[in-house]
Amino acid sequence: MARKTYVPQLTPRELGDGLVLRQATRKDRKAVADFNVAIHSGEHDLPVELRNLTQDLMSDRHPACGPEWFTLVEDTRKGEIVSTLCLIPSVLSYGGVAVPLGIPELVGTEKEYRRRGLIRAQFEVAHEWSRAAGHHVQMIGGIPYFYRQFGYEMGLDMITGHRLHTSAVPKLKKGEKEPFRVRRARRDDLPFVGRTYALGMGRYLVSGARDLAMWRYELDGRTRGGASHRELRMVETAGGRRVGFLAHERGGARRQETICAGPYELAPGASWLAVTPSVLRYLADYGKKRAARAEKSLSWIHFFVSEAHPIFRAAPGSFRRNWGPYAYYVRVADLPGFVRHVAPVLEGRLAESIAVGHTGELKLSFYRDGLRLAFARGKLKKVEAWEPAEGASASFPFLTFRQLLFGYRSYQELRDAYADCGGTDEANVLLEIIFPKLPSEVWPAA
Repeated sequence: MARKTYVPQLTPRELGDGLVLRQATRKDRKAVADFNVAIHSGEHDLPVELRNLTQDLMSDRHPACGPEWFTLVEDTRKGEIVSTLCLIPSVLSYGGVAVPLGIPELVGTEKEYRRRGLIRAQFEVAHEWSRAAGHHVQMIGGIPYFYRQFGYEMGLDMITGHRLHTSAVPKLKKGEKEPFRVRRARRDDLPFVGRTYALGMGRYLVSGARDLAMWRYELDGRTRGGASHRELRMVETAGGRRVGFLAHERGGARRQETICAGPYELAPGASWLAVTPSVLRYLADYGKKRAARAEKSLSWIHFFVSEAHPIFRAAPGSFRRNWGPYAYYVRVADLPGFVRHVAPVLEGRLAESIAVGHTGELKLSFYRDGLRLAFARGKLKKVEAWEPAEGASASFPFLTFRQLLFGYRSYQELRDAYADCGGTDEANVLLEIIFPKLPSEVWPAA
Protein backbone atom coordinates (compact mmCIF):
# COMPACT_ATOMS: atom_id res chain seq x y z
CA MET A 1 0.00 0.00 0.00
CA ALA A 2 2.60 2.50 -1.15
CA ARG A 3 1.74 6.07 -0.30
CA LYS A 4 3.44 8.43 -2.71
CA THR A 5 3.37 6.58 -6.03
CA TYR A 6 0.86 9.22 -7.15
CA VAL A 7 0.42 12.64 -5.56
CA PRO A 8 -2.91 14.26 -6.52
CA GLN A 9 -3.03 17.84 -7.71
CA LEU A 10 -5.96 20.22 -8.00
CA THR A 11 -6.02 23.77 -9.30
CA PRO A 12 -8.64 25.76 -7.32
CA ARG A 13 -11.95 26.14 -9.18
CA GLU A 14 -14.51 28.91 -8.91
CA LEU A 15 -18.00 27.39 -8.50
CA GLY A 16 -19.90 30.68 -8.34
CA ASP A 17 -21.44 32.63 -5.45
CA GLY A 18 -18.05 32.92 -3.78
CA LEU A 19 -17.59 29.12 -3.58
CA VAL A 20 -14.15 27.70 -4.38
CA LEU A 21 -13.30 24.02 -4.79
CA ARG A 22 -9.74 23.32 -3.76
CA GLN A 23 -7.37 20.72 -2.39
CA ALA A 24 -6.89 20.58 1.38
CA THR A 25 -3.55 21.27 3.06
CA ARG A 26 -2.12 20.48 6.48
CA LYS A 27 -3.31 23.88 7.66
CA ASP A 28 -6.92 22.74 7.05
CA ARG A 29 -6.65 19.74 9.37
CA LYS A 30 -8.50 21.21 12.34
CA ALA A 31 -11.10 23.03 10.23
CA VAL A 32 -11.90 19.90 8.21
CA ALA A 33 -12.20 17.87 11.42
CA ASP A 34 -14.50 20.52 12.93
CA PHE A 35 -16.61 20.44 9.78
CA ASN A 36 -17.00 16.66 9.78
CA VAL A 37 -17.91 16.62 13.46
CA ALA A 38 -20.59 19.25 12.84
CA ILE A 39 -21.99 17.54 9.73
CA HIS A 40 -21.92 13.87 10.75
CA SER A 41 -22.23 13.82 14.55
CA GLY A 42 -25.98 14.35 14.54
CA GLU A 43 -26.43 11.17 12.50
CA HIS A 44 -23.90 8.96 14.26
CA ASP A 45 -23.30 10.64 17.66
CA LEU A 46 -19.55 10.21 17.27
CA PRO A 47 -17.97 13.66 17.81
CA VAL A 48 -14.66 12.46 19.30
CA GLU A 49 -14.42 9.46 16.98
CA LEU A 50 -15.09 11.56 13.87
CA ARG A 51 -12.56 14.18 14.87
CA ASN A 52 -9.87 11.56 15.44
CA LEU A 53 -10.69 9.71 12.21
CA THR A 54 -10.48 12.91 10.14
CA GLN A 55 -7.24 14.07 11.71
CA ASP A 56 -5.69 10.60 11.36
CA LEU A 57 -6.51 10.49 7.64
CA MET A 58 -4.94 13.94 7.24
CA SER A 59 -1.81 13.04 9.22
CA ASP A 60 1.58 11.76 8.10
CA ARG A 61 0.98 8.54 10.06
CA HIS A 62 -1.54 7.06 7.62
CA PRO A 63 0.37 4.83 5.15
CA ALA A 64 -1.80 5.73 2.16
CA CYS A 65 -3.76 8.92 2.80
CA GLY A 66 -2.96 12.49 3.84
CA PRO A 67 -4.38 16.02 3.48
CA GLU A 68 -3.59 16.00 -0.24
CA TRP A 69 -6.33 13.37 -0.75
CA PHE A 70 -9.05 15.71 0.61
CA THR A 71 -11.11 18.13 -1.43
CA LEU A 72 -13.11 20.91 0.11
CA VAL A 73 -15.46 23.67 -0.96
CA GLU A 74 -14.93 26.97 0.82
CA ASP A 75 -17.34 29.88 0.97
CA THR A 76 -14.78 32.67 0.54
CA ARG A 77 -17.29 35.30 1.61
CA LYS A 78 -17.47 33.72 5.07
CA GLY A 79 -14.11 32.00 5.13
CA GLU A 80 -15.84 28.70 6.00
CA ILE A 81 -15.67 25.13 4.71
CA VAL A 82 -19.10 24.07 3.46
CA SER A 83 -18.40 20.69 1.82
CA THR A 84 -15.69 18.01 1.88
CA LEU A 85 -14.72 14.65 0.42
CA CYS A 86 -11.73 12.37 0.96
CA LEU A 87 -10.31 9.63 -1.29
CA ILE A 88 -8.31 6.90 0.45
CA PRO A 89 -5.95 4.85 -1.76
CA SER A 90 -6.22 1.17 -0.91
CA VAL A 91 -6.03 -2.34 -2.37
CA LEU A 92 -8.58 -5.15 -2.73
CA SER A 93 -7.93 -8.81 -3.27
CA TYR A 94 -10.21 -10.31 -5.92
CA GLY A 95 -9.78 -14.07 -5.85
CA GLY A 96 -6.13 -13.51 -4.92
CA VAL A 97 -5.47 -10.82 -7.56
CA ALA A 98 -4.49 -7.43 -6.09
CA VAL A 99 -6.83 -4.68 -7.32
CA PRO A 100 -5.92 -1.01 -6.66
CA LEU A 101 -8.88 0.71 -5.03
CA GLY A 102 -10.04 4.23 -4.16
CA ILE A 103 -12.35 4.70 -1.16
CA PRO A 104 -14.35 7.96 -0.98
CA GLU A 105 -14.99 8.88 2.64
CA LEU A 106 -16.21 11.74 4.87
CA VAL A 107 -18.59 13.03 2.20
CA GLY A 108 -20.77 15.89 3.38
CA THR A 109 -22.21 19.34 2.70
CA GLU A 110 -23.70 22.02 4.96
CA LYS A 111 -27.49 21.85 4.71
CA GLU A 112 -27.95 25.32 3.23
CA TYR A 113 -25.43 24.57 0.45
CA ARG A 114 -26.98 21.31 -0.74
CA ARG A 115 -28.43 20.70 -4.21
CA ARG A 116 -25.79 22.94 -5.81
CA GLY A 117 -23.67 20.12 -7.23
CA LEU A 118 -20.84 20.49 -4.71
CA ILE A 119 -20.58 16.77 -4.03
CA ARG A 120 -20.77 15.98 -7.72
CA ALA A 121 -17.92 18.40 -8.47
CA GLN A 122 -15.77 16.76 -5.79
CA PHE A 123 -16.58 13.25 -7.00
CA GLU A 124 -15.43 14.27 -10.47
CA VAL A 125 -12.09 15.28 -8.97
CA ALA A 126 -11.86 12.13 -6.83
CA HIS A 127 -12.65 9.88 -9.78
CA GLU A 128 -9.96 11.58 -11.87
CA TRP A 129 -7.44 11.20 -9.05
CA SER A 130 -8.43 7.56 -8.72
CA ARG A 131 -8.00 6.95 -12.44
CA ALA A 132 -4.60 8.66 -12.47
CA ALA A 133 -3.51 6.60 -9.45
CA GLY A 134 -4.34 3.38 -11.31
CA HIS A 135 -7.37 2.37 -9.23
CA HIS A 136 -9.63 -0.13 -10.99
CA VAL A 137 -12.49 0.27 -8.51
CA GLN A 138 -14.02 2.82 -6.17
CA MET A 139 -15.98 1.60 -3.15
CA ILE A 140 -18.03 3.39 -0.50
CA GLY A 141 -20.48 2.44 2.21
CA GLY A 142 -23.29 4.92 2.49
CA ILE A 143 -26.92 5.90 2.67
CA PRO A 144 -29.48 4.26 0.35
CA TYR A 145 -29.49 5.40 -3.29
CA PHE A 146 -27.34 8.52 -2.94
CA TYR A 147 -24.13 7.28 -4.60
CA ARG A 148 -25.97 5.78 -7.57
CA GLN A 149 -26.05 9.35 -8.87
CA PHE A 150 -22.29 9.16 -9.43
CA GLY A 151 -22.08 5.82 -11.26
CA TYR A 152 -22.08 3.46 -8.26
CA GLU A 153 -24.00 0.22 -7.82
CA MET A 154 -24.70 -1.67 -4.61
CA GLY A 155 -22.74 -4.75 -5.59
CA LEU A 156 -20.36 -5.94 -2.85
CA ASP A 157 -21.07 -7.61 0.48
CA MET A 158 -20.91 -5.23 3.45
CA ILE A 159 -20.30 -6.75 6.86
CA THR A 160 -23.33 -5.98 9.02
CA GLY A 161 -22.37 -8.52 11.63
CA HIS A 162 -23.97 -10.89 14.10
CA ARG A 163 -24.26 -10.60 17.84
CA LEU A 164 -24.11 -12.99 20.76
CA HIS A 165 -25.80 -12.34 24.09
CA THR A 166 -23.37 -12.54 26.99
CA SER A 167 -25.53 -15.21 28.62
CA ALA A 168 -24.55 -17.55 25.77
CA VAL A 169 -20.78 -17.23 26.38
CA PRO A 170 -19.47 -20.68 27.38
CA LYS A 171 -18.30 -20.86 30.99
CA LEU A 172 -15.25 -22.72 32.23
CA LYS A 173 -16.00 -25.86 34.19
CA LYS A 174 -15.14 -25.93 37.87
CA GLY A 175 -11.40 -26.30 38.25
CA GLU A 176 -10.78 -25.88 34.51
CA LYS A 177 -8.03 -23.46 33.42
CA GLU A 178 -8.35 -21.19 30.41
CA PRO A 179 -6.70 -23.12 27.53
CA PHE A 180 -6.01 -19.99 25.43
CA ARG A 181 -5.19 -16.46 26.46
CA VAL A 182 -5.49 -13.10 24.75
CA ARG A 183 -2.83 -10.40 25.05
CA ARG A 184 -1.86 -7.10 23.44
CA ALA A 185 -0.17 -7.38 20.06
CA ARG A 186 3.39 -6.13 19.61
CA ARG A 187 5.25 -5.02 16.51
CA ASP A 188 7.06 -8.35 16.29
CA ASP A 189 3.63 -10.07 16.04
CA LEU A 190 2.64 -8.18 12.90
CA PRO A 191 4.20 -10.52 10.28
CA PHE A 192 2.24 -13.38 11.88
CA VAL A 193 -0.91 -11.24 11.89
CA GLY A 194 -0.45 -10.36 8.21
CA ARG A 195 0.07 -13.98 7.14
CA THR A 196 -2.85 -15.25 9.21
CA TYR A 197 -5.16 -12.54 7.91
CA ALA A 198 -4.20 -13.17 4.28
CA LEU A 199 -4.80 -16.91 4.65
CA GLY A 200 -8.18 -16.31 6.27
CA MET A 201 -9.24 -13.93 3.52
CA GLY A 202 -8.71 -16.77 1.05
CA ARG A 203 -12.22 -17.97 1.90
CA TYR A 204 -13.67 -14.84 0.27
CA LEU A 205 -13.92 -13.56 -3.30
CA VAL A 206 -13.20 -9.95 -2.31
CA SER A 207 -11.28 -8.83 0.75
CA GLY A 208 -9.09 -5.96 1.84
CA ALA A 209 -5.36 -6.41 1.15
CA ARG A 210 -3.10 -5.09 3.93
CA ASP A 211 0.66 -4.73 3.94
CA LEU A 212 2.95 -4.47 6.96
CA ALA A 213 2.76 -0.66 6.98
CA MET A 214 -1.02 -0.84 7.34
CA TRP A 215 -0.76 -3.35 10.19
CA ARG A 216 1.69 -1.04 11.96
CA TYR A 217 -0.82 1.75 11.54
CA GLU A 218 -3.58 -0.43 13.00
CA LEU A 219 -1.35 -1.30 15.96
CA ASP A 220 -0.07 2.12 17.01
CA GLY A 221 -0.72 4.69 14.27
CA ARG A 222 -4.37 5.54 14.84
CA THR A 223 -5.52 7.88 17.56
CA ARG A 224 -7.14 5.82 20.28
CA GLY A 225 -10.85 6.48 20.27
CA GLY A 226 -11.06 7.17 16.54
CA ALA A 227 -14.08 5.87 14.63
CA SER A 228 -11.97 3.18 12.94
CA HIS A 229 -9.61 2.40 15.82
CA ARG A 230 -9.36 -1.24 16.90
CA GLU A 231 -7.24 -2.86 19.58
CA LEU A 232 -5.07 -5.65 18.11
CA ARG A 233 -4.82 -8.74 20.30
CA MET A 234 -2.90 -11.99 19.96
CA VAL A 235 -4.52 -15.33 20.79
CA GLU A 236 -2.07 -17.89 22.13
CA THR A 237 -1.86 -21.15 24.06
CA ALA A 238 -1.24 -21.17 27.80
CA GLY A 239 2.39 -21.90 26.88
CA GLY A 240 2.68 -18.77 24.72
CA ARG A 241 2.39 -20.24 21.20
CA ARG A 242 0.51 -17.89 18.85
CA VAL A 243 -2.57 -19.43 17.26
CA GLY A 244 -4.41 -16.36 15.95
CA PHE A 245 -5.33 -12.72 16.40
CA LEU A 246 -8.33 -10.59 17.21
CA ALA A 247 -9.29 -6.95 16.78
CA HIS A 248 -11.92 -5.21 18.87
CA GLU A 249 -12.99 -1.71 19.75
CA ARG A 250 -11.37 -0.07 22.72
CA GLY A 251 -14.50 1.64 23.87
CA GLY A 252 -15.40 5.16 24.86
CA ALA A 253 -18.37 6.79 26.52
CA ARG A 254 -20.97 5.37 24.10
CA ARG A 255 -22.61 2.01 23.46
CA GLN A 256 -21.10 0.33 26.51
CA GLU A 257 -23.76 -2.40 26.42
CA THR A 258 -22.05 -3.88 23.33
CA ILE A 259 -18.46 -4.74 22.47
CA CYS A 260 -17.68 -4.96 18.75
CA ALA A 261 -15.01 -7.31 17.41
CA GLY A 262 -13.49 -8.26 14.09
CA PRO A 263 -11.51 -9.33 12.27
CA TYR A 264 -10.80 -12.59 14.09
CA GLU A 265 -8.58 -15.18 12.39
CA LEU A 266 -6.75 -18.36 13.42
CA ALA A 267 -3.59 -19.84 11.92
CA PRO A 268 -3.74 -23.16 10.05
CA GLY A 269 -3.91 -26.07 12.46
CA ALA A 270 -5.74 -24.15 15.20
CA SER A 271 -9.22 -25.41 16.06
CA TRP A 272 -11.99 -22.81 15.89
CA LEU A 273 -14.07 -25.07 18.11
CA ALA A 274 -11.36 -25.13 20.79
CA VAL A 275 -10.14 -21.52 20.62
CA THR A 276 -13.40 -19.57 20.19
CA PRO A 277 -14.80 -20.11 23.73
CA SER A 278 -11.64 -18.55 25.21
CA VAL A 279 -11.95 -15.58 22.84
CA LEU A 280 -15.61 -15.08 23.77
CA ARG A 281 -14.79 -15.20 27.48
CA TYR A 282 -12.02 -12.64 26.97
CA LEU A 283 -14.36 -10.27 25.11
CA ALA A 284 -17.08 -10.68 27.74
CA ASP A 285 -14.61 -9.93 30.54
CA TYR A 286 -13.10 -6.93 28.73
CA GLY A 287 -16.53 -5.57 27.83
CA LYS A 288 -17.94 -6.00 31.34
CA LYS A 289 -15.05 -4.10 32.90
CA ARG A 290 -15.43 -1.32 30.34
CA ALA A 291 -19.19 -1.13 30.89
CA ALA A 292 -18.77 -1.08 34.66
CA ARG A 293 -16.60 2.04 34.42
CA ALA A 294 -19.56 3.73 32.72
CA GLU A 295 -21.97 2.29 35.32
CA LYS A 296 -23.61 0.10 32.70
CA SER A 297 -23.80 -3.63 32.01
CA LEU A 298 -22.59 -5.55 28.96
CA SER A 299 -25.30 -7.38 27.01
CA TRP A 300 -23.87 -8.17 23.58
CA ILE A 301 -20.72 -9.24 21.77
CA HIS A 302 -21.01 -8.12 18.15
CA PHE A 303 -18.75 -9.66 15.50
CA PHE A 304 -18.29 -7.67 12.30
CA VAL A 305 -17.33 -10.61 10.10
CA SER A 306 -18.87 -12.26 7.04
CA GLU A 307 -21.61 -14.86 7.35
CA ALA A 308 -19.08 -17.30 5.88
CA HIS A 309 -16.76 -16.82 8.88
CA PRO A 310 -15.92 -20.02 10.83
CA ILE A 311 -17.07 -18.54 14.16
CA PHE A 312 -20.68 -19.15 13.20
CA ARG A 313 -19.99 -22.85 12.76
CA ALA A 314 -17.92 -22.96 15.95
CA ALA A 315 -20.84 -21.53 17.95
CA PRO A 316 -23.91 -22.73 16.00
CA GLY A 317 -27.23 -21.21 16.97
CA SER A 318 -25.70 -18.71 19.40
CA PHE A 319 -25.46 -15.69 17.07
CA ARG A 320 -28.19 -13.67 15.43
CA ARG A 321 -28.00 -11.03 12.72
CA ASN A 322 -27.87 -7.53 14.14
CA TRP A 323 -29.10 -5.69 11.06
CA GLY A 324 -28.89 -5.92 7.30
CA PRO A 325 -28.08 -7.26 4.88
CA TYR A 326 -26.49 -4.27 3.19
CA ALA A 327 -23.90 -3.65 0.51
CA TYR A 328 -21.01 -1.43 -0.48
CA TYR A 329 -21.48 0.77 -3.50
CA VAL A 330 -18.90 -0.02 -6.19
CA ARG A 331 -17.90 1.88 -9.29
CA VAL A 332 -15.93 0.41 -12.20
CA ALA A 333 -15.38 3.07 -14.83
CA ASP A 334 -13.19 0.93 -17.11
CA LEU A 335 -15.04 -2.38 -17.12
CA PRO A 336 -12.92 -4.02 -19.86
CA GLY A 337 -9.75 -3.03 -18.00
CA PHE A 338 -11.01 -4.50 -14.73
CA VAL A 339 -12.05 -7.79 -16.34
CA ARG A 340 -8.67 -8.07 -18.06
CA HIS A 341 -6.99 -7.45 -14.70
CA VAL A 342 -8.84 -10.31 -12.99
CA ALA A 343 -8.76 -12.65 -16.02
CA PRO A 344 -6.65 -15.28 -14.17
CA VAL A 345 -9.51 -15.74 -11.68
CA LEU A 346 -12.10 -16.17 -14.43
CA GLU A 347 -9.87 -18.57 -16.37
CA GLY A 348 -9.34 -20.61 -13.22
CA ARG A 349 -13.08 -21.05 -12.78
CA LEU A 350 -13.43 -22.26 -16.35
CA ALA A 351 -10.56 -24.72 -15.90
CA GLU A 352 -12.33 -26.34 -12.96
CA SER A 353 -15.74 -26.53 -14.64
CA ILE A 354 -17.68 -28.55 -17.21
CA ALA A 355 -16.61 -25.87 -19.73
CA VAL A 356 -12.87 -26.54 -19.34
CA GLY A 357 -10.98 -25.44 -22.46
CA HIS A 358 -13.95 -23.41 -23.72
CA THR A 359 -13.60 -21.50 -27.00
CA GLY A 360 -16.19 -18.88 -27.89
CA GLU A 361 -17.39 -15.42 -26.99
CA LEU A 362 -19.80 -13.75 -24.65
CA LYS A 363 -21.45 -10.54 -25.85
CA LEU A 364 -22.94 -8.85 -22.82
CA SER A 365 -25.44 -6.08 -23.43
CA PHE A 366 -26.02 -3.37 -20.83
CA TYR A 367 -28.53 -1.83 -23.27
CA ARG A 368 -26.65 1.45 -23.74
CA ASP A 369 -23.23 -0.17 -23.93
CA GLY A 370 -21.76 -3.61 -23.56
CA LEU A 371 -18.80 -5.94 -23.14
CA ARG A 372 -17.33 -8.64 -25.35
CA LEU A 373 -15.30 -11.50 -23.88
CA ALA A 374 -13.49 -13.83 -26.29
CA PHE A 375 -12.15 -17.17 -25.00
CA ALA A 376 -9.74 -19.51 -26.80
CA ARG A 377 -9.05 -22.93 -25.26
CA GLY A 378 -10.05 -21.68 -21.83
CA LYS A 379 -8.01 -18.45 -21.94
CA LEU A 380 -9.53 -14.99 -22.03
CA LYS A 381 -7.88 -13.62 -25.15
CA LYS A 382 -9.82 -10.40 -25.62
CA VAL A 383 -11.99 -8.13 -23.50
CA GLU A 384 -13.38 -5.03 -25.16
CA ALA A 385 -16.24 -2.58 -25.12
CA TRP A 386 -19.09 -3.70 -27.35
CA GLU A 387 -21.94 -1.76 -28.91
CA PRO A 388 -25.18 -3.64 -28.14
CA ALA A 389 -26.77 -5.06 -31.24
CA GLU A 390 -28.51 -8.20 -32.44
CA GLY A 391 -26.90 -11.36 -31.17
CA ALA A 392 -26.23 -10.46 -27.55
CA SER A 393 -25.37 -13.50 -25.46
CA ALA A 394 -26.95 -11.98 -22.34
CA SER A 395 -28.40 -8.68 -21.18
CA PHE A 396 -28.18 -6.77 -17.90
CA PRO A 397 -30.17 -3.60 -17.08
CA PHE A 398 -28.62 -0.55 -15.45
CA LEU A 399 -25.39 -1.44 -13.59
CA THR A 400 -26.56 -4.84 -12.36
CA PHE A 401 -23.64 -6.67 -13.98
CA ARG A 402 -21.48 -5.28 -11.14
CA GLN A 403 -23.51 -7.39 -8.71
CA LEU A 404 -22.56 -10.48 -10.69
CA LEU A 405 -18.94 -9.41 -11.13
CA PHE A 406 -18.38 -9.02 -7.38
CA GLY A 407 -20.21 -12.19 -6.39
CA TYR A 408 -22.98 -10.30 -4.61
CA ARG A 409 -25.82 -11.92 -6.55
CA SER A 410 -25.93 -15.08 -8.61
CA TYR A 411 -26.85 -14.89 -12.27
CA GLN A 412 -30.08 -16.76 -11.49
CA GLU A 413 -30.96 -14.27 -8.73
CA LEU A 414 -30.52 -11.39 -11.17
CA ARG A 415 -32.67 -13.15 -13.76
CA ASP A 416 -35.37 -13.72 -11.15
CA ALA A 417 -35.26 -10.07 -10.04
CA TYR A 418 -35.11 -8.40 -13.47
CA ALA A 419 -37.32 -9.43 -16.35
CA ASP A 420 -34.93 -7.73 -18.76
CA CYS A 421 -31.95 -9.81 -17.56
CA GLY A 422 -31.24 -13.10 -19.31
CA GLY A 423 -29.41 -14.81 -22.12
CA THR A 424 -28.94 -17.78 -24.39
CA ASP A 425 -28.74 -21.31 -23.01
CA GLU A 426 -24.95 -21.41 -23.46
CA ALA A 427 -24.45 -17.97 -21.91
CA ASN A 428 -26.59 -18.94 -18.94
CA VAL A 429 -24.29 -21.88 -18.23
CA LEU A 430 -21.07 -19.94 -18.79
CA LEU A 431 -22.08 -16.94 -16.69
CA GLU A 432 -22.95 -19.17 -13.72
CA ILE A 433 -19.47 -20.72 -14.03
CA ILE A 434 -17.41 -17.59 -14.62
CA PHE A 435 -19.22 -15.34 -12.14
CA PRO A 436 -20.49 -17.45 -9.21
CA LYS A 437 -22.08 -15.97 -6.11
CA LEU A 438 -19.37 -15.93 -3.42
CA PRO A 439 -18.96 -14.33 0.02
CA SER A 440 -16.72 -11.31 0.57
CA GLU A 441 -15.35 -9.57 3.66
CA VAL A 442 -13.81 -6.14 3.31
CA TRP A 443 -12.27 -4.32 6.27
CA PRO A 444 -11.73 -0.84 4.76
CA ALA A 445 -8.42 0.93 5.26
CA ALA A 446 -10.13 4.13 6.46
